[in-house]
Amino acid sequence: MYRNILVPTDGSDITQKAVQTAITLAKTLGAKLSTICVKEPFPYSAISEMQPVPPQEFYDAQERIAASRVKVVVDAAGAAGLDCSASTIEALHPWEAITDYAKAQGCDLVVMASHGRRGVSALLLGSETQKVLTHSSVPILVVK
Repeated sequence: MYRNILVPTDGSDITQKAVQTAITLAKTLGAKLSTICVKEPFPYSAISEMQPVPPQEFYDAQERIAASRVKVVVDAAGAAGLDCSASTIEALHPWEAITDYAKAQGCDLVVMASHGRRGVSALLLGSETQKVLTHSSVPILVVK
């Protein structure tokens, strides 16, 4: 059925449900498991002297955070007896990085969490999961 599963992570508690689902599914199906965490690009402004953090410090901090998030997934997969490849990617739009990565890596399923927001809060806050659902050619399993 599915041979190559991707589970993006943002380190949130709700993402852990998707991680556990992806691990169980990969183990059951004998599928390959991958995880990614999308890092924010440096917020350049027109007045460079007013940057609160130098660019290199920002990049290093973003990498440390993203690396720790994917390590949680890799460790959880390892505890379940699975290998899990991990990547960190810088992108302005996480949904775009996720769909591009899934396609480039030949993933045939993306397992993502949904915060389950409805109404105005969903409209105002948007949803990376919703955007991946809208733009991906790869099947998406949404975990609530």
